[in-house]
Order: sequence, then C-alpha cells, then structure tokens
Amino acid sequence: MDTGNGSMASLASQICNHIASIFSKPSIHPPALDLMVAELASIASQKGRVFLYGVGREGLMLKALCMRLAHLGLSAHFVFDMTTPPITSKDLLVASAGPGGFSTVDAICSVARSHGGRVLLLTAQPETGSSVKHANVVAYVAAQTMADDGGGEKSRTLLPMGSVYEGAMFVLFEMVVYKLGEVLGESPEAIRARHTNLE
Repeated sequence: MDTGNGSMASLASQICNHIASIFSKPSIHPPALDLMVAELASIASQKGRVFLYGVGREGLMLKALCMRLAHLGLSAHFVFDMTTPPITSKDLLVASAGPGGFSTVDAICSVARSHGGRVLLLTAQPETGSSVKHANVVAYVAAQTMADDGGGEKSRTLLPMGSVYEGAMFVLFEMVVYKLGEVLGESPEAIRARHTNLE
C-alpha cells in the first residue's frame, strides 16, 4: 500500500503533535523531567548505580534509556540482564507501570526497596496504581495507556493501546539525557567515546 510522502508527513505530524501535547497538559504533579534529572544526577554524584525495569514496549523504552545513561558515564543496568549486579542503598531503580501496576513491576520495586534501593516510578496512574506504594518518587506521564484506551472502539486509532505513553516515554527520556548531560558536564565527544565498537 503506497501512502505517499504527503500522507506520511501528515501521519508523522499527527503522531508527534499528539505526543508533544502530553507535556503541555496542566498538572498538580511536579514535571517528570525535573524529577528524573534530579534523581539521576544525585545517584551519579554518589557513584551509585541505576537499574531500569519495565515490561513490553515500556521495557524497550527503558532499555533505550539504559544505553544512553551508560553513554553518559553512569553505571546503568537493565533488570534481568545476565550481568546485572545487586542493588544497594546507594542505588536507584527506575521502573515503569503506565497503567498503574504490573505484578512483576510491583515485585521488582518491592525487592529494590527491601535492599535499601531508591525507587522512581513512571506511571500514568499516580493515585491508583498498585506500583505507586513501592516508590520513593512518582513521575507522572499524563498519557493514554492500556488502562484507559477504550478497548471496545470500532474505529482504528492512530496510537492504540499504550502507544501514546510509550512514545511519550521515548521523548521524555531524550529530554532527560540532554538535561542530565548538561548537569554532569558531559561533552558530545565523551558520550560518543563510550559507545560500543563491537558492531
């Protein structure tokens, strides 16, 4: 099916505009960008480690963030990777439960807290989610998830299920990497030098 360049540009604009609108919604919660940069900068200053965990496409977005945090010079690890070290009281777990809770996210956050780790939870359900009770800090991402996508709609939506939340995560994480790089004083050359050469 040939959609044409004009149609592609239109679809891309609609998707990007929808995701951008997430970050201009009024909220009583502190900006997720500020919370994440502050938490990550604090861990970096203490030479602590950062652990990341999420399920499905949320997990993929967190894996992308994990890579960039390593490029910024942080000791960053995705939970369940074979080389993941133990979490300690000097460390931070960044987890995501867009719809509010997943049994595995709840369990991982609980284990992190039991070992003294600090937990930053990303979610679109900051008041009602089961994972919130395990978090020291809750970063609110005001986007549609599987919890509120309507499910029974007959017409196709451009961004179904949790796509809005997951797209917002990617954009948020790019902002976090940019701002955190500034805070840490990391040059583009230093960041690039940490990229793997085993490709």
